[in-house]
Amino acid sequence: MGARFVKGLASKGMENKKPIRSYHDLDVYQNAYKASVLVMTKIVPNLPESEKYDLKDQLSRSSKAVPRLIAEGFAKKHQRLGFQKYLDDAMGESNETQVGLCQCKDIYPTYMAADLCSHLIDEYDKISKQLFNLELAWNKFSRIKTLDSRQLEDTRRAKP
Repeated sequence: MGARFVKGLASKGMENKKPIRSYHDLDVYQNAYKASVLVMTKIVPNLPESEKYDLKDQLSRSSKAVPRLIAEGFAKKHQRLGFQKYLDDAMGESNETQVGLCQCKDIYPTYMAADLCSHLIDEYDKISKQLFNLELAWNKFSRIKTLDSRQLEDTRRAKP
């Protein structure tokens, strides 16, 4: 597994990346966490009180869910489909956060800094793309790892 996978990463300009030992090492986690902190400190508190049980609540939950789902899913990284489910859910929450931010910007322009909302919408769009790419990369890695472990088993069985 190792040589082919590493060679494939090197050809994509990823040879200088540090090993992923924790969800903290994932760029998408770091970006999602930073974006959620901005949403919670700069956007949610500025929404009107009339949105307390609607947009405020929903935006709060969806923005905080993205890094949480990445972290929770990483704990199930050994289960390809388990990790994939969490990445899919995180992408859904990221998309939901984008819609909530668009609503903040369009419905409450006097309460919101339009440039900050636009920046966060772009950040969550980037996060969704990173989640998609992580899912693709993890699936390739899992298939290679599975193939190599099967080859190792076959080699062990072939020995007398």
